Amino acid sequence: MIRAYAAFQRGEELKPFEYDPGPLGSEDVEIDVEYCGVCHSDLSMLKNDWGMSQYPLVPGHEVVGMIANTGDAVKKLQVGQRVGLGWTSRSCMTCEWCMSGNHNLCLTAEGTIVNRHGGFADKVRAHEAWVIPLPEAIDPVSAGPLFCGGITVFNPIVQFDVKPTDRVGVIGIGGLGHMALKFLHAWGCDVTAFSTSPAKEAEARELGANHFINSRDPNALKSVENSFDLILSTVNADLDWSTYITCLRPKGRLHFVGVVPNPVSSHVWPLITAQKSISGSPLGSPATIATMLDFAARHEIEPVIETFEFDQVNEALERLHSGKARYRLVLKH
Repeated sequence: MIRAYAAFQRGEELKPFEYDPGPLGSEDVEIDVEYCGVCHSDLSMLKNDWGMSQYPLVPGHEVVGMIANTGDAVKKLQVGQRVGLGWTSRSCMTCEWCMSGNHNLCLTAEGTIVNRHGGFADKVRAHEAWVIPLPEAIDPVSAGPLFCGGITVFNPIVQFDVKPTDRVGVIGIGGLGHMALKFLHAWGCDVTAFSTSPAKEAEARELGANHFINSRDPNALKSVENSFDLILSTVNADLDWSTYITCLRPKGRLHFVGVVPNPVSSHVWPLITAQKSISGSPLGSPATIATMLDFAARHEIEPVIETFEFDQVNEALERLHSGKARYRLVLKH
């Protein structure tokens, strides 16, 4: 039996829950959970914001732990190996996207907390391809958020061939944005943080920002028009996107990794005349996750975290819901 914390109805507090996972699949591994990040997507699933939640729901998709058991056909992982697991727990491995290395775009990919039980538990299972070995140089306590928030902001750097000479803006200094600042600074970019909180300027610069823009100040925004090769939006809020499109250089891209509540609109003329783009991306493939971990280990990049014991899971969720998390929360056994 696997012991977990689950919500039995939409919006309920999590309560202890046990379930029998059945036989271990031949290509699956079972992980003894040591740490698990608490992500805003867990809140969204608990509230059924996306209309795909099933209860009882065991959240948790930023898992770090030790391999406890492996299926007969598992080749790359061994019992006792420390690994991580993120949003995706399985993909088909045979479609054009999986076969081209874009497993994260597989149309039948399985979410770690979608129609199955996640990592707010003592054990969790997943297909071996999506279970990634953790480099020894990375602290396992803080590593969990890399497997969701970290790869979410790292993936666009790889997908769009961001260069060290690029000027990049990051909208929002929170759970996603603070990691984006760290990665882009280590990548060598000239990085600007956009925030509605002027009090965050000193911290933004410590995290890696070369410049800071108070996004409530129209003059400050005007001063950076035609400046950026890439602007990465990490916020879950509706903004005046036309302003940020104006801040892009020709061929610049406004890229979304934060889920904004309402449709994003733009006049087409500014896009056409300067060949600008609006885009979005999900988390990365297993290969990109491994690349991110290698990069994080080389540059000593880790999320800023607060830790809670597993039996404090509801306190952690409330802290995240209230917007007080700085910047990622991690449960520990």
